[in-house]
Amino acid sequence: MRNNIFSYLLITAICLLTNSAMANVMLPACFTDNMVLQRNSTVKIWGWAITNEEIKLTASWTDETFTTKTNSNGRWAIEVPTTEAGGPYTINIKGYDEVSINNVMLGEVWLCSGQSNMEWTPNAGIDNAEAEIAAANYPNIRLFTVNKMTSEYPQLDLKGKWQVCTPETMKHFSAVAYFFAQRLKDELKNVPIGVMNSSWGGTAAEVWIPKPYIELSPVLTEAAKKAPQESEWCPTEPGSTYNAMIHPLVGYEIAGVLWYQGESNCGSGVYNKTLGGLVDSWRTLWNDDFPFYYVQIAPFKYEGGDYQGVGVRDAQRKMLDEVPNTDMVVISDVSTIEDIHPQNKKPVGVRLGNIALKKVYGKDMGLVDSPLFESAKADGKTVTVSFKYDDGLYFTNKKSEMFELAGEDGTFYPAKAKIKGNKVIVTSPEVKKPVQIRYAWHNTAQADLFNKAKLPASSFKAAIE
Repeated sequence: MRNNIFSYLLITAICLLTNSAMANVMLPACFTDNMVLQRNSTVKIWGWAITNEEIKLTASWTDETFTTKTNSNGRWAIEVPTTEAGGPYTINIKGYDEVSINNVMLGEVWLCSGQSNMEWTPNAGIDNAEAEIAAANYPNIRLFTVNKMTSEYPQLDLKGKWQVCTPETMKHFSAVAYFFAQRLKDELKNVPIGVMNSSWGGTAAEVWIPKPYIELSPVLTEAAKKAPQESEWCPTEPGSTYNAMIHPLVGYEIAGVLWYQGESNCGSGVYNKTLGGLVDSWRTLWNDDFPFYYVQIAPFKYEGGDYQGVGVRDAQRKMLDEVPNTDMVVISDVSTIEDIHPQNKKPVGVRLGNIALKKVYGKDMGLVDSPLFESAKADGKTVTVSFKYDDGLYFTNKKSEMFELAGEDGTFYPAKAKIKGNKVIVTSPEVKKPVQIRYAWHNTAQADLFNKAKLPASSFKAAIE
């Protein structure tokens, strides 16, 4: 039924096109002047024209001519191999008329999405905004912002355009995505960087997941019922922003995805499953197990109790072990509990960039991950906690007040903690037989445990072996 509706709408659009003075060859908004295409890859370029029209595509980085014909719906698609980083290039697409795309770069393309902290622009207020904006003159960084739209059904196109990074364009773009791009530019040198921002403040994760995918999972369906159902600021219908703001980009070759969201899912007991479902659905649609890197939500005075936010933080930590090729940035040391939109956005983008540089581009960046809980083992009253990424563990105040232990009754008590080697040794006089441990377990808890890269440990709650 839905496919019939799409076909009808597309055929209607093509019919109107043939009776107008508009060009016969049409391109979606993601293919415009100034765009970046993924280097050393095979990229798909698509569009619409009159049914059964022959389409010829040439690109100035290759001598080859690519030819196809539109299908019965007037749609065409051509796969084009790309070379090493470079540009600017020109793409010419010829049917009954000819369309040119100019100032095209071959480089690295990342899709960025989420809610307000991903959407947040330098113009909205970030640390050192004036200087950062003034310095943002980078012709090799290209920015694409998807206009906010919703739809009941998956759409074929969206609104947006590629822009060269200048102080004027940067100040209205995602700050996190920009600082990520800047970090990649600094290390990859002459490689163009394209960042596509498709985000909407206040949205829960469910609006970014295809609705049919949610309906196939009882866990995701139940979680969607508990997600916000009304908002004066943003859509709440599952799949509604996916349909309008992500689906039209499916097939655009990307290096990976950056995600910053979770505040609107506070209180969910299964956020790791929800976000894991989003990752799986997007990878399935792209037919690509691309890297998916995300930001753990910051400590804040979230509504609904003392543990709504930290529960999501722990779920985000758990997802790392459940979904391959993912990584997480912890930002509890650069945020403030008084503002749900921390203005110190540069470290967020830089940390995401460092992970990508090491794990995607093979750069020697040293330690790029925060300490993550690995195991807790009891020997009588004493618990030894092991962490991943534990080189050079230290407490900011030489001791920690953030570890707690619980016995079989489930009541947590404050515990004393000390570092021995790269292990944390935890005890509590109130707990004779510890069975559970937690760290920084409060909405507003800011880490006091770091590794030698000065990256903060994630909150966690776990059973003791």
